Formats: sequence, C-alpha cells, structure tokens
Amino acid sequence: MRYKGNILKPFAIICSLVIFCLILLPSVLIGFFHEERQQELIPKAGAIAVPEYIKVYRHLSGNTESIPFEEYVMGVVAGEMPSDFEIEALKAQAVAARTYSLSKIIRSGDSGNPNHPSAPVCDDVHCQVYRSPAELREIKSAEWMSSGWPRIKSAVDTTKGQLMYYQGELVEQPLFHSSSGGKTENSEDVFVSALPYLRSVDSIFEAAAPHHNEQSEISLSEFKNKIKRSYPDLDTKSVNSNSIKVLERSAGGRVAAMQAGNLTIKGREIRDIFGLRSANFSVSVNGNNVLFTTDGYGHGVGMSQWGANGMAQAGYKYIDILAHYYTGVEVY
Repeated sequence: MRYKGNILKPFAIICSLVIFCLILLPSVLIGFFHEERQQELIPKAGAIAVPEYIKVYRHLSGNTESIPFEEYVMGVVAGEMPSDFEIEALKAQAVAARTYSLSKIIRSGDSGNPNHPSAPVCDDVHCQVYRSPAELREIKSAEWMSSGWPRIKSAVDTTKGQLMYYQGELVEQPLFHSSSGGKTENSEDVFVSALPYLRSVDSIFEAAAPHHNEQSEISLSEFKNKIKRSYPDLDTKSVNSNSIKVLERSAGGRVAAMQAGNLTIKGREIRDIFGLRSANFSVSVNGNNVLFTTDGYGHGVGMSQWGANGMAQAGYKYIDILAHYYTGVEVY
C-alpha cells in the first residue's frame, strides 16, 4: 500500500496543476482583464455627453429631420457596415460613427454645414450614410429587420455614449474605409491635414475582403483622352509604354505620383479619373491597352472595416480595434 500511495501522490499533484492551468488560471486572467477593460470605460474628466437629438439633412426629400442621436447612430452603422460582420466590428463602427457625428455638431455650431446649413450632418457619403428603419425595411427586407437590425441595435446600445478621444480632446476625423489592401495611410498622404491619430498601420486581417488584385483594362487612346479632359496640358504624343509608370508610393503603399507622358499626376487623381477602387494600384502597358491592378477599396485612411471584422474574428475587442486603427486614442 505504501508503494501504491507513492505513485498516486505525484499523479494527484500533476492533475491538480493541469486543472489549474487549463481551467482556473484562464478564469482568473479573464476576470482580471475584464475588470481592467471596464476601468478603461469609466467616464473621465472632460468626457462629453452626447445630445438627445441630432439634425440630419435628407437629400431625397430636401428636408431636415430631428432624429434621436443613438437611433441615428444605428442608422449609420446599418448604412455603412454589413450587419453580418462580427459584433465587435459593429461596436467599433458604432463608436467611430458616434464620434464623427458629435464632432460635426460641435464644429458646425449654430450654422450647420456649408453644404446643408440647416443641419450638421446629411444622410449620404458627404457625411455618413444614414438609413431610417423604414428605409432599411424597404431596402433590405422585413426578414433583415428581425435578424440584421437587432445585431446593429445591440452594438450601438452596448456602446451607448462612448466616444473616442485623443489626449483628452474629442477625435474630429475618425475616418474609415472598406479595405486597405494590407496597410492604411497617413492622413496627409491622402487629404490635407496630418492628424496624429490617423497614422499608417498594418491591416493584416483582410484576407476575406472582396477587392484584391482587381484588374481594369482600357485602350491606350481612351487612357490619353480621359487624362486630356482633366489635364489639357497633356501632350498625347508623349504617352507610350515608357512614359506610363508609378514614380512614388506613400507610406501605406498607395501611388503618390505617377507619370503619364509629359505630366506627373497624383495617384488619388488617377483613381478619380479612371474610377479605380483604390489608389493602391500598379499600372502596365500591354500593346495598345493600359492595365490597372488595384488592391483595397476606399481612401485607406483610418479604420479598415474588413480589417476590423478580421480582427474581431481573431478575438480582438472593439476597443482593441479602435486603438489599432486610430493611433493613441482612448474610448470612454
């Protein structure tokens, strides 16, 4: 019996250690990090309360509507992100949309927006796409209202009132786009201002994004004509296989400058001229045709929506997603 007991005692100790490592320790760690995460969301001094209502200019009717603020955020999330995205991605979108909306209210003051003076925001891509529940029912279906809408409502409700701040100040430009192609952009490489929270970061969880290596081919003559319409100084005789090439790329990999004959043109202007999904492109001349190959969809600044969904699928929470795409921000 003594010999059997000597065997079982070490065995019992090993089993206890295995149970502790596999079950008890993860529970302790989860509880610790959950408590730490909750601490991050306690309102801090200087936190801004969202208003009860927001005025929204509706393009189709030409009217300005006063909409409950959080209901408006739901309509923006529904208009800007697929409802079947992961719930943590939807939460990240909700906080970004809420922050953007409030910043527009603060910046507009009593004068509204120059493009719609009666309201600080409108319902299309000029500001953020907003769709009312009635519009969503018509656009998406009654079935979607019982499946997709509850997920969006949950994402907005569970982040109610939460905003992004940078060094204690409300973030003014929480920009987002569909997919980056692997790396986002510094704001000054696409727009005018260099904002500290809009820095180029890797976006590695975009494998499921639909716009990878998309090709668009046009004839060389059409290429010349389209550029000529935007740039009358183009010498069309100078445009050939040797004078169509990328000259410079940005920190995020998008085309900063491209040569077309005797001209040097910004990549985002080439994107606009030819209707490309992204300025993250390569260009080549094949005989009498010009071939563009693009990666990603959108301007590439701020949060990649497909990247956010990929991060959520990998286990990241919405605050992690926002902190990744918006450098140095806090959420409270």
